[in-house]
Amino acid sequence: MNISRRLGTLVVFGVPAIIGGGIVYALTGQNYVSVFAYEILLIFVAIGFAGK
Repeated sequence: MNISRRLGTLVVFGVPAIIGGGIVYALTGQNYVSVFAYEILLIFVAIGFAGK
């Protein structure tokens, strides 16, 4: 997989990071710890996809 395709995969994961972070924040009663956990999980998944 070339570098442009890897960067594109990481950009695609930016949308769920922003939108999903807001949703998690609202659903957990304004708790930033759960948002950080969601973001870290999403980073691991994105690295997994980009590393293939």
